[in-house]
Amino acid sequence: MAYLGFDTSNYTTSAALYFPEENRIVHKKMLLPVKPGEKGLRQSDAVFHHTQQLSEVCSGLFRDCDFKLDSIGASAFPRMAEGSYMPCFLVGLNTAKIISSLNCVKLHITSHQAGHILAALYSAGRLDLIKEKFIAFHLSGGTTEAVLVEPDGEEIIRCTLVGKSTDLKAGQAIDRVGVMLGMKFPCGAELDRLSRTSEMLYRIRPSVKGTDISLSGVENKCRAMYENGEKPCDIAAYCIQHISASIEKMAENIIGEYGNLPLVFSGGVMSNSYMKELFTERFGGIFGEPEFSSDNAAGVAIMAFLKENKK
Repeated sequence: MAYLGFDTSNYTTSAALYFPEENRIVHKKMLLPVKPGEKGLRQSDAVFHHTQQLSEVCSGLFRDCDFKLDSIGASAFPRMAEGSYMPCFLVGLNTAKIISSLNCVKLHITSHQAGHILAALYSAGRLDLIKEKFIAFHLSGGTTEAVLVEPDGEEIIRCTLVGKSTDLKAGQAIDRVGVMLGMKFPCGAELDRLSRTSEMLYRIRPSVKGTDISLSGVENKCRAMYENGEKPCDIAAYCIQHISASIEKMAENIIGEYGNLPLVFSGGVMSNSYMKELFTERFGGIFGEPEFSSDNAAGVAIMAFLKENKK
């Protein structure tokens, strides 16, 4: 038996199959095309590209697998919160509805954020945490949040916002600095590699108020460094170190308020090697591998399994 998941975010078209007897994920994904020099896509363009790409993603996934479908999962909105909506998720959701009807199997709806959290837990071998309380950080181009995650009988996990960026998101800052340096969007992996060639260690004073942070200063400082002719590797290092210091202080304040709960780090920004090293050493942070940190449908397929088999 296999469980199918779809996730059509503002960055990636993805589909995945979860085989619970082997605890195995097979997934396929394609980045949405972004023109050189641009920093993202309009929702209308994202919907168009998902419509073009999803059939190719599905063909590649189904061609490689022999399976009997049990149920389907789809991320229908960014997060489990009132008013959370992005049109791009409708492409995966509507495809899931068609396959569900055609195969007479149940469709389970979840959020993009819940999918990220489950994918990270799966990759780290820590799906057992869904039965406990923990703090999950979700850092991407559209989100910089920390949520308190608790078991939930209906939705498997319930996420309550406990910290956020009040302005620029971590992924936005990384992509804007990367594009400024001539990188192709999304810029996370390339900026990570460039930053590791710098020998600079900056003393950062993050802008933090309680468990919320502000990241608008990152882009402003990096642009000033660029205009002053500082080395690209040092600009990249400052960007990564500033964001890391901000998240570190945010985590410290959350632990002070909610207790020493396990910290799980998900989202594309958490593929960064510097952050993984820092937060693993500092907090014993739980990370998925990069392919399960960036946008993917693996966690959505796992959610379909968990919801189908809940007691």
